Amino acid sequence: MTERTTDPASPRRRHHGTDPGVVVVVAGAVYDQGRLLAARRSAPAELAGRWELPGGKLEPGESPEEALVRELREELGVEAEPGERIPGEWPLKPGYVLRVWTARLLSGVPRPLEDHDELRWLARHELDSVDWLDQDRPAVAEAALRLPAAPVDGARD
Repeated sequence: MTERTTDPASPRRRHHGTDPGVVVVVAGAVYDQGRLLAARRSAPAELAGRWELPGGKLEPGESPEEALVRELREELGVEAEPGERIPGEWPLKPGYVLRVWTARLLSGVPRPLEDHDELRWLARHELDSVDWLDQDRPAVAEAALRLPAAPVDGARD
């Protein structure tokens, strides 16, 4: 998730039901063909090598959905459409909370452009194959409940 300086006291900042002193970090549960997109952090050093749902901080004057679209464009080079908000919010470091939306790719192929060095599409049975950031684990569990079924491509064994 992209780190940025935000001024929580900004009069234009929309908090959407969160304490004004809390910074909202938005993340996308990006689905495609029955898989969830995971992004491996490359920075900061204490998070490098761990996996997360891509996203970043809400900027002053943005709605969470606008922030998600912007963050996915900046971090992955894709255009995406936010879907439903996944219920819950998860504490990150003090003063920060994570909120997650489902997202659908509209155009582009995700690439690790900013703050990540690898991306993986994970089917439901593969979600435990990466070392998720502790703070993302409950959000990933909720996202997994909404993971669309994989497309059927012919007969199955």
